[in-house]
Amino acid sequence: MRGDSDEDRGSPEGLGAAHIPPTIYVIKFHKNARREAVEFLLERIESKHKYGGAELFIRCEPQKPGQGLVVHVSATKIKLLEIAEATELQKATADGLIQELSVRELDQFLHGGLTLDTILTPAEKEFCVRHELDAIVARDERNVPGYPAFSLFPGQSIVDFYISEDIIESMFPLHERHHLELVSASWYKAVFFASAVDRIRDYFGEGIAMYFSFLSFYTMLLLVPAVLGLAQFVVDNDSFSEYTFYAVFNLIWVTVFLEVWKRHCCGLAYRWGTLERELGDKARRNHRGDLRRNPVTDTLEPFYPPWKTKAKLYLVSLPSVGLCVLAALYLMVLAFWAEEHVLDWKKHYGSVAAILLNVPSAIYAVVVWFLNFYYKKLAVFLTEWENHRTQLEHDWHRMAKLVVFEFVNNFSSLFYIAFYIQDLDMLRSQVATMLIVTQMINHFQEALLPLVVKKAYLKISAKVVQEVRAHKTLGTYFTPPARPVHEDAVEEQPIPVLSLDVKDPRITQAREEGELDVYEDTYDDYLELFLQFGYVFLFSSVYPMAAFWALLNNVLELKTDAFKLCRVFRRPRVKKVPNIGVWQNCFELLGYIAVGTNCALLCLSPKLRQLVPTVSDVEWVLIFVMSEHLILVAKMALMWLMPDQPLWVREALDKVAYQSKMALRSERGKRTRRHLSRRFRSVHGVPRSGSRSRGTTPVESNAVNGAIRRRGNSENY
Repeated sequence: MRGDSDEDRGSPEGLGAAHIPPTIYVIKFHKNARREAVEFLLERIESKHKYGGAELFIRCEPQKPGQGLVVHVSATKIKLLEIAEATELQKATADGLIQELSVRELDQFLHGGLTLDTILTPAEKEFCVRHELDAIVARDERNVPGYPAFSLFPGQSIVDFYISEDIIESMFPLHERHHLELVSASWYKAVFFASAVDRIRDYFGEGIAMYFSFLSFYTMLLLVPAVLGLAQFVVDNDSFSEYTFYAVFNLIWVTVFLEVWKRHCCGLAYRWGTLERELGDKARRNHRGDLRRNPVTDTLEPFYPPWKTKAKLYLVSLPSVGLCVLAALYLMVLAFWAEEHVLDWKKHYGSVAAILLNVPSAIYAVVVWFLNFYYKKLAVFLTEWENHRTQLEHDWHRMAKLVVFEFVNNFSSLFYIAFYIQDLDMLRSQVATMLIVTQMINHFQEALLPLVVKKAYLKISAKVVQEVRAHKTLGTYFTPPARPVHEDAVEEQPIPVLSLDVKDPRITQAREEGELDVYEDTYDDYLELFLQFGYVFLFSSVYPMAAFWALLNNVLELKTDAFKLCRVFRRPRVKKVPNIGVWQNCFELLGYIAVGTNCALLCLSPKLRQLVPTVSDVEWVLIFVMSEHLILVAKMALMWLMPDQPLWVREALDKVAYQSKMALRSERGKRTRRHLSRRFRSVHGVPRSGSRSRGTTPVESNAVNGAIRRRGNSENY
């Protein structure tokens, strides 16, 4: 019997069902999705590039009446290499340099035991398949087949549109169990993840690996401030000089940390091949506008007037964010006012009023949670409505809206206590409470809650949501918007697509992973570090122990985050990033704000004012401005002295650029010699190499009329 060739295993016309490559993506369609829409997307996934397809392989799970179609998407190793080269994926060569993968020069990248099966990491395979799925865009179609009301514009991502309209119920990459076990084993054993970060990158991609590298690096650099804060607590020398030293040291230490991290991040990005990946001028997917030719690339892409984006940003989005921030500030002041009144009632009515002491804080916490929930939706909607052209601009404006609101929500009460009430003891207590309690709640929510009470929580929450949606008044706020796909009848006839074997283990694995929670992105993880960073460094002068508690939290965070990614959440999609993005600017901005807050707190300190009682308020302001400027000058000097790129990275980039230049020059020289040889051999009669030894007579032709003019008699030759 003939053996199964690779072509048979991969071809839709071959043996098919059980012999396709391992599943990389799983797509589950809504059970009410119309047949035409499903078949349209499946056809585009399988069809050739010239027809707007992705050239990927699909197999469905055995179809059952009343259930949505579940499709497994994969690709052969040859197709993955083709996509990797097309997406300019960068890999290490045998001589250690990072260059774009070239199939023609594949032997340069097959080193250290790498083969065609292992040259691409699991993360790179997922990235290649998702890239092809995202590249399925609307061409001549004006509407989604089967849904005339769903209009499409040229260049719109069809997969993203299907997800937004619930035609696709869920879409996620499938875990590679063997690789996951290897990653988790090394991940759990590592202390600061320095040794495991490359394994994390190979499986989860650069975006998640960059976050864990930042978390590990930040945790290590917290050791020195934590030891100093603990020493101050143990010695219990509550002197002004110690607080001053600690505050100034922390402010300088923040700058050193951020500059050293940028250098470390640059080295990681070079090794991972993402250092020059961020293309700021490339139009993002789902950018809306009239089709025009890009003057640089000469390709058609949507054009939207920049002035309209700026008008939306400054006339609508900015005022809306400002109103939300003012509302958050008003609620914060209202909560303090309510607490003061409850304290007054306690003096008059005793224990009866004491019962209400925590009511304002509880109500405020609930209101803040609702504000955060709905403001995040508002920020996403406004950023999408502004229609920024590049992905970089889109992410920056979305992050700016979210971070500003989170900063005000979390730190406004501390600023109110510090600079309005001016109660430093109360400030110290509040910082400690918010830092410790908030971090413990986050750990419980992230790792323990999904495992311990997940089933009970889902049952209770489902009942609560059902009751709330049935309510006449509240139901309008909690009922999701009705979509056309929900109103259709269930498709009874099976869709003609090749199926997996009933006993294929991928079916069970896809069902189990489909029930896991979705890991959206690293935003919430970075936000936790951002808030913790603020608690530690904004108020260093009043609570030096904050760094110690932050260190303990981060050591635990390293383990809980690893656990939730490997066991609690679905496998996230891979994101190629050269750095931590907008968060670098956010942390640097906090560093500058920390200079002002700490200098102001030191100048407001009663102990300092007791040392120099004759200094007036105006002189204190001058002292504050002078000390703040001196520290800022020191910070900027450190930033200037530390280049962002290490020397070895600059040398490696220069070497790659030089080799590319030499290769281009060599190729150009070969083309030039071929061109000159063809042209002047036919026009001027230049002899071939060695022609004189054969007695060939050179001739010269007239370029105008083609006549041959001899320069002399034949005897002269």
